[in-house]
Amino acid sequence: MNGHTGRRRVALVTGASTGLGETLAEFLAGQGWAVVLTARTAADLDVVAERLRGRGAEVVALPGDVGDHGHRERLAAAAAGLGGLDWLVNNASVMGVSPIRPLLDHPLDSFDLVLRTNVTAPVALAQLAMPLLVESGGLVVNLSSEAAVEVFPCAGVYGASKAALDQASRIMAAEIADSGAGVVFVDPGGIRTRGYEQAEPGFDLSGVPYPDVTLPFWTWLLDRKAVEVNGCRYLAQQLGWTVAEAV
Repeated sequence: MNGHTGRRRVALVTGASTGLGETLAEFLAGQGWAVVLTARTAADLDVVAERLRGRGAEVVALPGDVGDHGHRERLAAAAAGLGGLDWLVNNASVMGVSPIRPLLDHPLDSFDLVLRTNVTAPVALAQLAMPLLVESGGLVVNLSSEAAVEVFPCAGVYGASKAALDQASRIMAAEIADSGAGVVFVDPGGIRTRGYEQAEPGFDLSGVPYPDVTLPFWTWLLDRKAVEVNGCRYLAQQLGWTVAEAV
């Protein structure tokens, strides 16, 4: 998936301080990739960055809000400064108010924040990153959710945002089909995260797996060319992925 065999592959991972974003940052760094990491909480992000640097990884950590245009520009510039970009991982997201509540009782200002973070920001980052991804034959990886396709009462704001991101991913994939780059959208399945705990406090998460349950999928995706998987939606916890699932 990398057209520049003479340089280290580079990933930009949002929401990288905890949960799936942290897991993906560790995974890619462990594969020898350089990583640009961002999250809203600087202290948490610094812990992850220092741990990866201690293992020999090249890490640029830029705390901030992906909903901010200036921050997105800094992230794209950081990737370019590392020589290019091979994966843009749009993982950062917000649930809305916590604990979650019915859609018809959800504050509209929170709805605006969810859409800005979960839909607008990933598309905006893809716009900035696409020249680098076209050059490398790289991939936009948008994190979806089962809430995008299933009905979960009280998760309407989050579910609507993820459904919108799915559709945006399909359209972007069609629009760049001849570019050499690609777009995939990945449902990681139910995983134990800080956001999950905050959204449903008191819910028993003992049977919910940690994000590393998805690592076999990411290992598989790493060996795929962007043009092979462009437009595909994957279920990370469901084994037997193919490149014939394009939508």
